[in-house]
Amino acid sequence: MRKLRGMAATEAGLDVLLLGLATPESELSSIDAGSVDPGSVDSGSIDPRAVPAGAEGHRARMRARLLSAGPDALLDHELIEMLLFLALPRRDTRAIARRLLARFGSFGNALSASVAELRQVEGIGEAGIAALKTVQAAALRLMRHEVLERPVLGNWESLLGYLSAALARERVEHFRVLFLDSRNRLIADEAQGKGTVNHTPVYPREVIRRALELHATALILVHNHPSGDPTPSEGDRAMTAQVQAAATALGITLHDHLIIGSGRHLSFRQEGLL
Repeated sequence: MRKLRGMAATEAGLDVLLLGLATPESELSSIDAGSVDPGSVDSGSIDPRAVPAGAEGHRARMRARLLSAGPDALLDHELIEMLLFLALPRRDTRAIARRLLARFGSFGNALSASVAELRQVEGIGEAGIAALKTVQAAALRLMRHEVLERPVLGNWESLLGYLSAALARERVEHFRVLFLDSRNRLIADEAQGKGTVNHTPVYPREVIRRALELHATALILVHNHPSGDPTPSEGDRAMTAQVQAAATALGITLHDHLIIGSGRHLSFRQEGLL
């Protein structure tokens, strides 16, 4: 019986990045005050005499709450609203934020939606899409940096968090290879293929050729299952065996093949498939 480890999708890195996104109130002076209800956000301990009225005051209170109480003090639609009003200072970003959540269901799903999908949301525009994708990229880069800091095999939870954030919400299969040096430190994390909802073409010869180019001594294969179920298919098993045979012949170790599902993963090594 497979033992699938529960894996919470890591979104804390996404939230923390928002701490540096405060904007001077003077930059928002031309916003239409009728676009947002200032009574919708609790001002907490903020002196009301120091807070402007209307939309500018609403946004000032949100900034103050974020900086004083942290990102957990804001709801998902408020986090998205803050991101968008930095990119769209003259629009009703609360309405756009609610449309994003209605369409994609969560903060993380909105950030990881494709550019084509985001363009279908009324009012967001190219600037708003760029703001969301910038935060997504920054969060993934932060998580990847944590993986780079230590040997991968001794930093397994950080690796799984990074891979889950990068792949768990993808709509089609993506195949990646982690190339490691002799101390199991990450040399490169490279996409090797992108396929359909249930298949990605993988060429073992190309995987090994790239490992030799990078002077890698070990590999970890990774791909996602958009269905959310990380159970390996017969094709997954056959491909893994082919890569392992080619790698072993050249003195390269295949440490694992990880399949990322929705909130969980499967390790070939832990399941005795390697």
